[in-house]
Amino acid sequence: MTHYSKKMIIPDELAGNRLDLSVAKIFPEFSRNRIKSWIKDGSLLVNGEQLRPRDILNGGEMVSLQTVFTELTRNQAEPIPLDIRYEDEQIAVINKPVGLVVHPGAGNLNGTLMNGLLHQWPHLNELPRAGIVHRLDKETSGLMVVAKTHIAHSSLVHQLEKRQITRQYDAICNGVLTGGGVINEAIKRHHVNRKKMTVRDDGKEAITHYRVQQRFRAHTYIKVNLETGRTHQIRVHFAYRRHTLVGDPLYGRLMIPAGCSSKLKEALSLFKRQALCASKLELIHPLTTEELTIEIPPAEDFKSLINVLQEDLSSNEE
Repeated sequence: MTHYSKKMIIPDELAGNRLDLSVAKIFPEFSRNRIKSWIKDGSLLVNGEQLRPRDILNGGEMVSLQTVFTELTRNQAEPIPLDIRYEDEQIAVINKPVGLVVHPGAGNLNGTLMNGLLHQWPHLNELPRAGIVHRLDKETSGLMVVAKTHIAHSSLVHQLEKRQITRQYDAICNGVLTGGGVINEAIKRHHVNRKKMTVRDDGKEAITHYRVQQRFRAHTYIKVNLETGRTHQIRVHFAYRRHTLVGDPLYGRLMIPAGCSSKLKEALSLFKRQALCASKLELIHPLTTEELTIEIPPAEDFKSLINVLQEDLSSNEE
Protein backbone atom coordinates (compact mmCIF):
# COMPACT_ATOMS: atom_id res chain seq x y z
CA MET A 1 0.00 0.00 0.00
CA THR A 2 1.47 3.35 -1.09
CA HIS A 3 0.17 6.84 -0.32
CA TYR A 4 0.24 9.16 -3.31
CA SER A 5 -0.35 12.91 -3.61
CA LYS A 6 -0.04 15.33 -6.50
CA LYS A 7 -1.05 18.92 -7.22
CA MET A 8 -1.25 20.64 -10.61
CA ILE A 9 -2.64 23.90 -12.02
CA ILE A 10 -5.03 23.53 -14.97
CA PRO A 11 -3.30 25.39 -17.83
CA ASP A 12 -5.23 28.08 -19.68
CA GLU A 13 -5.18 26.11 -22.94
CA LEU A 14 -7.46 23.52 -21.30
CA ALA A 15 -10.12 26.11 -20.42
CA GLY A 16 -13.56 25.04 -21.60
CA ASN A 17 -12.82 21.30 -21.31
CA ARG A 18 -14.43 18.73 -19.02
CA LEU A 19 -12.73 18.03 -15.69
CA ASP A 20 -11.98 14.36 -16.44
CA LEU A 21 -10.53 15.15 -19.87
CA SER A 22 -8.41 17.99 -18.49
CA VAL A 23 -7.02 15.91 -15.64
CA ALA A 24 -6.22 13.09 -18.09
CA LYS A 25 -4.06 15.62 -19.95
CA ILE A 26 -2.10 16.80 -16.92
CA PHE A 27 -1.96 13.34 -15.28
CA PRO A 28 -1.12 11.21 -18.36
CA GLU A 29 0.18 8.37 -16.22
CA PHE A 30 -3.35 7.39 -15.20
CA SER A 31 -6.28 6.08 -17.24
CA ARG A 32 -9.41 8.19 -17.62
CA ASN A 33 -11.48 5.52 -15.84
CA ARG A 34 -9.22 5.71 -12.81
CA ILE A 35 -9.37 9.52 -12.87
CA LYS A 36 -13.18 9.42 -13.02
CA SER A 37 -13.31 7.12 -9.99
CA TRP A 38 -11.09 9.52 -8.03
CA ILE A 39 -13.29 12.47 -8.96
CA LYS A 40 -16.42 10.59 -7.86
CA ASP A 41 -15.02 9.37 -4.53
CA GLY A 42 -13.50 12.74 -3.60
CA SER A 43 -9.84 11.74 -3.90
CA LEU A 44 -9.41 14.41 -6.57
CA LEU A 45 -10.50 17.94 -5.68
CA VAL A 46 -10.60 21.21 -7.62
CA ASN A 47 -9.75 24.27 -5.51
CA GLY A 48 -10.57 22.10 -2.51
CA GLU A 49 -14.04 21.16 -3.76
CA GLN A 50 -15.45 17.95 -5.20
CA LEU A 51 -16.81 18.37 -8.73
CA ARG A 52 -18.32 16.03 -11.31
CA PRO A 53 -16.32 14.50 -14.17
CA ARG A 54 -18.38 16.45 -16.74
CA ASP A 55 -17.96 19.86 -15.07
CA ILE A 56 -16.29 22.47 -17.29
CA LEU A 57 -13.09 24.20 -16.15
CA ASN A 58 -12.03 27.81 -16.70
CA GLY A 59 -8.27 27.29 -16.47
CA GLY A 60 -6.08 28.22 -13.52
CA GLU A 61 -7.79 25.89 -11.03
CA MET A 62 -5.71 23.92 -8.54
CA VAL A 63 -6.24 20.15 -8.88
CA SER A 64 -5.15 18.07 -5.90
CA LEU A 65 -5.04 14.29 -5.71
CA GLN A 66 -4.74 12.28 -2.50
CA THR A 67 -5.07 8.51 -2.88
CA VAL A 68 -3.67 5.17 -1.82
CA PHE A 69 -2.47 2.56 -4.27
CA THR A 70 -3.47 -0.86 -3.04
CA GLU A 71 -2.21 -4.18 -4.28
CA LEU A 72 -3.65 -5.06 -7.67
CA THR A 73 -1.56 -8.21 -7.96
CA ARG A 74 -1.77 -10.70 -5.09
CA ASN A 75 0.38 -13.41 -6.57
CA GLN A 76 3.28 -14.69 -4.51
CA ALA A 77 6.75 -13.28 -5.08
CA GLU A 78 9.32 -15.95 -5.93
CA PRO A 79 13.10 -15.74 -6.44
CA ILE A 80 13.03 -16.70 -10.11
CA PRO A 81 16.19 -15.68 -12.03
CA LEU A 82 15.53 -12.92 -14.55
CA ASP A 83 17.70 -12.17 -17.58
CA ILE A 84 17.40 -8.37 -17.53
CA ARG A 85 18.63 -6.82 -20.80
CA TYR A 86 17.67 -3.21 -20.00
CA GLU A 87 16.51 -1.42 -16.87
CA ASP A 88 15.91 2.08 -15.58
CA GLU A 89 13.41 3.63 -13.14
CA GLN A 90 10.54 3.39 -15.65
CA ILE A 91 10.86 0.10 -17.52
CA ALA A 92 12.70 -3.20 -17.68
CA VAL A 93 13.24 -5.45 -20.68
CA ILE A 94 13.42 -9.16 -19.86
CA ASN A 95 14.75 -12.00 -22.01
CA LYS A 96 12.20 -14.71 -21.21
CA PRO A 97 13.59 -18.24 -21.49
CA VAL A 98 11.85 -21.18 -23.13
CA GLY A 99 9.47 -22.95 -20.72
CA LEU A 100 8.66 -19.97 -18.49
CA VAL A 101 4.95 -19.10 -18.26
CA VAL A 102 4.24 -15.35 -18.20
CA HIS A 103 1.07 -15.16 -16.05
CA PRO A 104 -0.16 -17.44 -13.27
CA GLY A 105 -3.19 -19.45 -14.31
CA ALA A 106 -4.81 -22.85 -14.12
CA GLY A 107 -2.04 -25.39 -13.66
CA ASN A 108 0.60 -22.64 -13.32
CA LEU A 109 -0.12 -20.78 -10.10
CA ASN A 110 3.56 -20.39 -9.26
CA GLY A 111 6.90 -20.32 -10.99
CA THR A 112 5.86 -17.73 -13.59
CA LEU A 113 7.52 -14.57 -14.88
CA MET A 114 5.04 -12.51 -12.85
CA ASN A 115 6.13 -14.26 -9.64
CA GLY A 116 9.74 -13.42 -10.47
CA LEU A 117 8.93 -9.79 -11.27
CA LEU A 118 7.19 -9.33 -7.92
CA HIS A 119 10.28 -10.67 -6.14
CA GLN A 120 12.64 -8.43 -8.12
CA TRP A 121 10.46 -5.29 -7.78
CA PRO A 122 7.83 -5.70 -4.99
CA HIS A 123 6.13 -2.39 -5.81
CA LEU A 124 4.90 -3.88 -9.09
CA ASN A 125 1.96 -5.35 -7.14
CA GLU A 126 0.42 -1.87 -7.45
CA LEU A 127 0.37 -2.08 -11.25
CA PRO A 128 -2.03 -4.12 -13.41
CA ARG A 129 -0.54 -7.57 -14.09
CA ALA A 130 2.63 -6.50 -12.24
CA GLY A 131 3.58 -4.19 -15.13
CA ILE A 132 3.29 -6.82 -17.86
CA VAL A 133 1.76 -5.19 -20.96
CA HIS A 134 2.24 -7.95 -23.53
CA ARG A 135 3.06 -11.64 -23.40
CA LEU A 136 4.94 -14.49 -25.01
CA ASP A 137 3.82 -18.11 -25.20
CA LYS A 138 5.42 -20.49 -22.71
CA GLU A 139 7.68 -22.10 -25.33
CA THR A 140 8.56 -18.85 -27.12
CA SER A 141 11.76 -17.20 -25.93
CA GLY A 142 12.80 -13.58 -26.11
CA LEU A 143 12.23 -9.97 -25.19
CA MET A 144 9.36 -8.53 -23.14
CA VAL A 145 9.06 -4.97 -21.85
CA VAL A 146 7.68 -4.46 -18.33
CA ALA A 147 6.39 -1.19 -16.87
CA LYS A 148 7.77 -0.24 -13.45
CA THR A 149 5.65 2.90 -12.87
CA HIS A 150 2.13 4.12 -13.61
CA ILE A 151 3.58 6.59 -16.13
CA ALA A 152 5.37 3.80 -17.97
CA HIS A 153 2.36 1.50 -17.87
CA SER A 154 0.06 4.11 -19.38
CA SER A 155 2.62 4.97 -22.07
CA LEU A 156 3.36 1.37 -23.08
CA VAL A 157 -0.32 0.42 -23.25
CA HIS A 158 -0.93 3.49 -25.44
CA GLN A 159 2.01 2.63 -27.69
CA LEU A 160 0.73 -0.92 -28.13
CA GLU A 161 -2.75 0.35 -28.98
CA LYS A 162 -1.30 2.80 -31.53
CA ARG A 163 1.07 0.12 -32.92
CA GLN A 164 4.13 2.21 -32.03
CA ILE A 165 6.08 -0.68 -30.50
CA THR A 166 7.99 -2.79 -33.01
CA ARG A 167 8.31 -6.47 -32.12
CA GLN A 168 10.56 -8.56 -34.34
CA TYR A 169 10.86 -12.34 -34.17
CA ASP A 170 13.19 -14.97 -35.58
CA ALA A 171 11.34 -18.07 -36.82
CA ILE A 172 11.95 -21.27 -38.78
CA CYS A 173 9.04 -22.60 -40.81
CA ASN A 174 8.49 -25.79 -42.76
CA GLY A 175 8.73 -25.43 -46.53
CA VAL A 176 10.70 -23.07 -48.74
CA LEU A 177 9.23 -19.58 -49.07
CA THR A 178 9.78 -17.78 -52.37
CA GLY A 179 9.90 -14.35 -50.73
CA GLY A 180 8.64 -12.11 -47.96
CA GLY A 181 5.19 -10.63 -47.64
CA VAL A 182 2.28 -9.73 -45.40
CA ILE A 183 -0.36 -12.01 -43.90
CA ASN A 184 -3.55 -10.09 -43.16
CA GLU A 185 -6.04 -12.63 -41.82
CA ALA A 186 -8.39 -12.14 -38.86
CA ILE A 187 -7.96 -14.50 -35.90
CA LYS A 188 -10.45 -15.89 -33.41
CA ARG A 189 -10.65 -18.66 -30.82
CA HIS A 190 -11.19 -22.08 -32.40
CA HIS A 191 -14.85 -23.11 -32.09
CA VAL A 192 -13.98 -26.68 -30.99
CA ASN A 193 -10.46 -26.73 -29.54
CA ARG A 194 -10.42 -23.81 -27.09
CA LYS A 195 -6.66 -24.06 -26.70
CA LYS A 196 -6.20 -23.06 -30.33
CA MET A 197 -6.78 -19.93 -32.37
CA THR A 198 -7.78 -20.00 -36.01
CA VAL A 199 -8.22 -17.74 -39.04
CA ARG A 200 -11.86 -16.62 -39.23
CA ASP A 201 -13.60 -13.81 -41.08
CA ASP A 202 -15.38 -12.74 -37.88
CA GLY A 203 -12.15 -12.63 -35.87
CA LYS A 204 -10.00 -9.71 -34.75
CA GLU A 205 -7.69 -8.02 -37.23
CA ALA A 206 -4.24 -9.63 -37.34
CA ILE A 207 -1.37 -8.45 -39.54
CA THR A 208 2.01 -10.18 -39.79
CA HIS A 209 4.94 -8.95 -41.90
CA TYR A 210 7.79 -11.31 -42.79
CA ARG A 211 10.94 -11.48 -44.87
CA VAL A 212 13.18 -14.37 -45.83
CA GLN A 213 16.48 -14.52 -44.00
CA GLN A 214 17.78 -17.82 -45.42
CA ARG A 215 16.35 -20.70 -47.43
CA PHE A 216 17.28 -24.31 -46.76
CA ARG A 217 16.33 -27.45 -48.67
CA ALA A 218 12.95 -27.86 -46.98
CA HIS A 219 12.78 -25.01 -44.45
CA THR A 220 13.02 -21.21 -44.31
CA TYR A 221 14.55 -18.94 -41.69
CA ILE A 222 12.45 -15.79 -41.51
CA LYS A 223 12.27 -12.46 -39.70
CA VAL A 224 8.75 -11.57 -38.60
CA ASN A 225 7.28 -8.23 -37.47
CA LEU A 226 3.94 -7.99 -35.71
CA GLU A 227 1.66 -5.09 -36.57
CA THR A 228 -1.00 -6.50 -34.24
CA GLY A 229 -0.58 -8.78 -31.24
CA ARG A 230 -3.17 -11.54 -31.25
CA THR A 231 -2.77 -14.77 -29.30
CA HIS A 232 -0.58 -17.25 -31.23
CA GLN A 233 -0.64 -14.84 -34.18
CA ILE A 234 2.58 -15.90 -35.93
CA ARG A 235 1.94 -19.60 -35.34
CA VAL A 236 -1.63 -19.38 -36.64
CA HIS A 237 -0.77 -17.28 -39.69
CA PHE A 238 1.99 -19.58 -40.90
CA ALA A 239 -0.09 -22.67 -40.21
CA TYR A 240 -2.84 -21.08 -42.33
CA ARG A 241 -0.29 -20.62 -45.14
CA ARG A 242 0.69 -24.30 -44.76
CA HIS A 243 4.13 -23.32 -43.51
CA THR A 244 3.85 -24.31 -39.86
CA LEU A 245 6.68 -23.38 -37.52
CA VAL A 246 9.19 -26.15 -36.86
CA GLY A 247 8.43 -27.94 -33.60
CA ASP A 248 5.02 -26.33 -33.04
CA PRO A 249 3.17 -28.87 -30.86
CA LEU A 250 -0.26 -27.26 -31.29
CA TYR A 251 -0.50 -26.16 -34.92
CA GLY A 252 2.01 -28.41 -36.65
CA ARG A 253 3.43 -31.91 -36.77
CA LEU A 254 6.87 -33.41 -37.16
CA MET A 255 7.98 -33.09 -40.79
CA ILE A 256 11.19 -34.87 -41.86
CA PRO A 257 12.25 -33.94 -45.41
CA ALA A 258 13.22 -36.75 -47.78
CA GLY A 259 16.94 -37.40 -48.06
CA CYS A 260 17.92 -35.32 -45.04
CA SER A 261 20.98 -36.22 -42.99
CA SER A 262 20.61 -38.33 -39.86
CA LYS A 263 21.86 -35.32 -37.90
CA LEU A 264 19.07 -33.10 -39.22
CA LYS A 265 16.48 -35.84 -38.66
CA GLU A 266 17.56 -36.10 -35.03
CA ALA A 267 17.62 -32.30 -34.58
CA LEU A 268 14.08 -31.92 -35.94
CA SER A 269 12.80 -34.84 -33.87
CA LEU A 270 14.23 -33.40 -30.67
CA PHE A 271 13.03 -29.81 -31.26
CA LYS A 272 9.87 -29.94 -29.14
CA ARG A 273 8.79 -26.30 -29.14
CA GLN A 274 7.85 -23.76 -31.79
CA ALA A 275 10.96 -22.33 -33.44
CA LEU A 276 10.16 -18.74 -32.49
CA CYS A 277 12.23 -16.14 -30.64
CA ALA A 278 11.33 -12.51 -29.88
CA SER A 279 14.65 -10.98 -30.84
CA LYS A 280 14.08 -7.22 -31.11
CA LEU A 281 12.03 -4.49 -29.42
CA GLU A 282 11.74 -0.88 -30.53
CA LEU A 283 9.72 1.56 -28.41
CA ILE A 284 9.48 5.14 -27.24
CA HIS A 285 10.81 5.64 -23.74
CA PRO A 286 7.89 6.66 -21.50
CA LEU A 287 9.77 9.50 -19.81
CA THR A 288 12.49 10.72 -22.20
CA THR A 289 10.43 10.02 -25.38
CA GLU A 290 13.64 8.81 -27.02
CA GLU A 291 13.53 5.80 -29.33
CA LEU A 292 14.86 2.72 -27.55
CA THR A 293 16.02 -0.43 -29.34
CA ILE A 294 16.96 -3.69 -27.60
CA GLU A 295 18.12 -6.66 -29.65
CA ILE A 296 19.35 -10.13 -28.73
CA PRO A 297 20.41 -13.23 -30.68
CA PRO A 298 17.98 -16.16 -30.83
CA ALA A 299 18.04 -18.83 -28.12
CA GLU A 300 20.79 -21.46 -28.21
CA ASP A 301 18.51 -24.30 -29.34
CA PHE A 302 17.31 -22.12 -32.23
CA LYS A 303 20.87 -21.28 -33.30
CA SER A 304 21.86 -24.95 -33.10
CA LEU A 305 18.99 -25.91 -35.39
CA ILE A 306 20.01 -23.22 -37.89
CA ASN A 307 23.55 -24.64 -37.91
CA VAL A 308 22.30 -28.17 -38.62
CA LEU A 309 20.02 -26.89 -41.42
CA GLN A 310 23.00 -25.04 -42.90
CA GLU A 311 25.15 -28.16 -42.76
CA ASP A 312 22.41 -30.19 -44.48
CA LEU A 313 22.13 -27.55 -47.21
CA SER A 314 25.88 -27.39 -47.75
CA SER A 315 26.30 -31.18 -47.91
CA ASN A 316 23.67 -31.41 -50.66
CA GLU A 317 25.28 -28.63 -52.69
CA GLU A 318 28.62 -30.43 -52.89
